Amino acid sequence: MLETIWFLLWGVLWAVYFVLDGFDLGMGTLMPFLAKDEFDKRSIYNAGGPFWDGNEVWLLSAGGVTFAAFPLAYATMFSGLYSALMLLLFALILRGVSYEFRSKVDSISWRSLWDACHSVGSFLPALLLGVAFANLFHGLPLTEDHVNQAGLLDLLNPYGLLGGVLFVAMFAMHGALWLSIRATGDLKTRAVSTACKLWPVVLVLVLAFLAYTYVHTQLFGNYMKNPHLFLILIAAVAGLVASRLYLGAGSLWKAWGGSAVFIACVALFGVVGLFPAILISTLNPAWSLTIHNASSSALTLKIMLGVALVFVPVVIGYQAWALKTFSQPIKHEGDMEY
Repeated sequence: MLETIWFLLWGVLWAVYFVLDGFDLGMGTLMPFLAKDEFDKRSIYNAGGPFWDGNEVWLLSAGGVTFAAFPLAYATMFSGLYSALMLLLFALILRGVSYEFRSKVDSISWRSLWDACHSVGSFLPALLLGVAFANLFHGLPLTEDHVNQAGLLDLLNPYGLLGGVLFVAMFAMHGALWLSIRATGDLKTRAVSTACKLWPVVLVLVLAFLAYTYVHTQLFGNYMKNPHLFLILIAAVAGLVASRLYLGAGSLWKAWGGSAVFIACVALFGVVGLFPAILISTLNPAWSLTIHNASSSALTLKIMLGVALVFVPVVIGYQAWALKTFSQPIKHEGDMEY
């Protein structure tokens, strides 16, 4: 029972991270296309500036839960995906540093350098996360000794790349919706237009991803055995449709909320489809890592659950306060910090 609770919590933490950091990554990815002048660029930085470091807490929490609750899966996953993990880490570092360093020197070339770092540090994590999770859904060549034989280039298979492109598009639309809420003037207009244009792209990509998933993975197995689980997929579709309807009606907060539901349910769809496996072996299903053979002791899981029940609500409270406090539209230079 404890293993199941922690597996579901693991999936929820990743889903929340994708929702919250997704709009930061999406805005950074879109900045070269949306920002026409210095004010636009600073507006994009300030639209995400108060939130990005808090959003990273959920990434650390998801990684920490993997390490503490499922140490064998953590060792296998992060050692086998070491190259991809280091690329992700360096990209996130570049993005974080860009927030702090961009305005330190009054030079066009200096700011351009950090703008490029910010965009690359936003696009690359979105792509890598999509590639990584698509490969987790598909399975990895794990040996009987739980050694991952796949290299970085092996992850760049058609299904993995489709997952990466889907994540980039989802986060870009999510970021455009958030920028629509915080920006004003022409930048707001461009952000709304971009979100409208990205919506059909996301729809086509998610349909292609689901079709590929149905044919080439075992994710739909749990759903066929337990049809009520299709509620997750229905909620994802409802969130995506609602985001477009509310966007057309000018209800930007509700549109962003619909996008958030869509992203969270896409992540949970994959996680629930994996259960009880965490890492699927494509060489032999018996060599897969599950919540039963990869989990920590019952005592460790009990202690961690107590800690989580105390601190997760604290983090949620902080995030809610930050969103409420720093979500006002950016109208002039006086509203900017970065």
